[in-house]
Amino acid sequence: MPKPLEGLLVVSLEQAVAAPYCSSRLADAGARVIKIERPEGDFARGYDRAVHGQSSYFVWLNRGKESLVADIKQPGDAALLHRLLARADVFIQNLAPGAAARAGFGSDALQARYERLITVDISGYGDTGDYASMKAYDLLVQAEAGLAMVTGRPEGPGRVGVSIADVGCGMNAYTGVLEALIERGITGRGKRLKISLFDAVADWMNVPLLYFEGTGQAPQRLGLAHPSICPYGAFATRDGALVLIAIQNEREWATFCAGFLDEPDLPKQPGFESNPVRVANRATVDARVAAMCASLTRDQAAAKLRASNTAYGFVNDLAALSRHPALRRARVALPNGSVAEIVAPAVIRTGETPRLGPVPAIGAHSAAIRAEFSD
Repeated sequence: MPKPLEGLLVVSLEQAVAAPYCSSRLADAGARVIKIERPEGDFARGYDRAVHGQSSYFVWLNRGKESLVADIKQPGDAALLHRLLARADVFIQNLAPGAAARAGFGSDALQARYERLITVDISGYGDTGDYASMKAYDLLVQAEAGLAMVTGRPEGPGRVGVSIADVGCGMNAYTGVLEALIERGITGRGKRLKISLFDAVADWMNVPLLYFEGTGQAPQRLGLAHPSICPYGAFATRDGALVLIAIQNEREWATFCAGFLDEPDLPKQPGFESNPVRVANRATVDARVAAMCASLTRDQAAAKLRASNTAYGFVNDLAALSRHPALRRARVALPNGSVAEIVAPAVIRTGETPRLGPVPAIGAHSAAIRAEFSD
């Protein structure tokens, strides 16, 4: 069965995470992705050696691509890139601010020359204003966008434990490319897309920002708890597991009290009768839930929560994730002949098994691409 984007050519002048995330999803969907690298390669290749000697980041984000080593500052390689772009559908770049334009590959110039080309400029803070020239790495953006300040425990802000600014930006870029391809099918013209890491995180900060601007108060940092819902948090079981319990409405609260706490009349008692009251009385409510959890093992708590139709989950470590019954895997071939089992793409296409292309060695396709796109 053909993949949905087969026949499309994507050229990506990329490094690190955000742009490779976008192009990897295009490759998964069948597009031909030519990744342009410096002679030393994408620096993400050197982040670690955890996957059979390969970088975990690079394996995750670069399967199914072709690697072309080129220096676009050199006239011959700049001409090669133009020959690629003359046949390309999408051009992605996340170089330092202004670097692509200085090399002659700014989006405005490219779109004037190749009207069907969809260009994607990925930046840290956009291309206008005081921050346009700032270097932007994931943790810096988490901090600048206020995410770190609403993440963590009461004693201090924290970092989301994965590169969420980069990933969110890459997801937005992928969505934007798909929309632009649909639009091009109608108009026949390409589109210039601009996506920043900051905008990706700022969009997700709408709720705390609107809450602050409406009330004058920022949501509290509560660790594994919810600032505006109670009970909604982590509780220790007798054998040391942490179970997260989430109550979303009064119906669920009543069922939880009857089926898990064995206190069907608790919702009628002062301090427990509605969510706003429970939030104000959080310490007492949580203590009631904690006492029941502490009397049960992990398996007993799970059985009782499931029987009471309560939303719950366990705070798993990575060892538990690796054997989680819901975790889906996909196999990826590595340049050294090894095979990695990575997490499968999130979207399941009915009737298909994920087919992910191999991870390329540096410049593995340079000779073939140069021959194919010669003068």
